[in-house]
Amino acid sequence: MKIRVVNSLILIICMIAGVAQAAVETPDSIIKQTADAVIERIKSQRSVLDADPSKIYAVVDELVIPHYDFISMSKWVLGKNWTSASEAQRSNFITQFQTLLVRTYARALLEYSGQKIKYFPVEINQKSKLALVKTEMTSDGAQPFPVAYRMHQKNETWKVIDVSVDGVSLVSTYRGSFSTQIKKHGFDSLINELTIKNERLASRFSK
Repeated sequence: MKIRVVNSLILIICMIAGVAQAAVETPDSIIKQTADAVIERIKSQRSVLDADPSKIYAVVDELVIPHYDFISMSKWVLGKNWTSASEAQRSNFITQFQTLLVRTYARALLEYSGQKIKYFPVEINQKSKLALVKTEMTSDGAQPFPVAYRMHQKNETWKVIDVSVDGVSLVSTYRGSFSTQIKKHGFDSLINELTIKNERLASRFSK
């Protein structure tokens, strides 16, 4: 996968979660409202984040984490390997997978530089309670590229379960690499690899 696509994917994921909903809202309104909130937070705290990049974790914890269904994402990204894993392995994987996304998202958020978002009408499947929100990211001097958010309704709340940029799905991409790792070296090796990668990402924020 091209680095530009990966960075764009991660950046846009970060921008879609943040504002708590008092009542059920449409998926597209949630994405727009939360994107605006995250962008405003980054702009208002730019000097603070430049001085201490680790403070971006607080932004991610507050505005991103509560609005993702990490359990469903973990099940889908692992596929049949979820069924064969023990409860302990599942729990450890969810923790490390969430940490990986949080720390990767945090670094991507620091790279925000004024991209604009164009929103298209939401597509909702009432039977499956799935929604697809298509957007387009633009920035000066660059070609626009499509970003699609897949969400599902859980306990009357819409939560993010996948994001695609230029047709590249986050879940599908990780699913392939995780499956290969498990097949070659076993489930515990995947957890160990994620743990090491998370420690490496955390160290990059150390002063």
